[in-house]
Amino acid sequence: MKPVTTQRIESAAVAVLAVVVTIAAGYAWWWLLALFLLFDLSMLGYLRGPHLGAACYNLVHSYTLPALLGAVAVAAAAAGEPIDWLGILAVAWVFHIALDRALGYGLKTTEGFEHTHLGLIGQARRAHRVTIRER
Repeated sequence: MKPVTTQRIESAAVAVLAVVVTIAAGYAWWWLLALFLLFDLSMLGYLRGPHLGAACYNLVHSYTLPALLGAVAVAAAAAGEPIDWLGILAVAWVFHIALDRALGYGLKTTEGFEHTHLGLIGQARRAHRVTIRER
């Protein structure tokens, strides 16, 4: 199996886990959908160019920040001071990243939005396929 396929399958599993954690924590599954587009606001960086766009997108679409947020939520709960909204935000963030990656939307390169670590997406992918067929 190709590494990209493996990463996409792993990401789908993480998305399923996020749904299970959300429901097990007593939240409605639709919270994941309600918060979903919030994280795509990072694409606004592309209004200032591909370098800033990729940096903003990759910062928000890395598991680092939601993992730290989740750690703070768990630590607060362990200390008897639960911050419930922080936990659901962290899980929704992980869900967003995982679903994006499962669908092939990887971290961006500075070549443009359609160039990701998982390969080309959108029009760039279609154009690449046409070029290959013409050879």
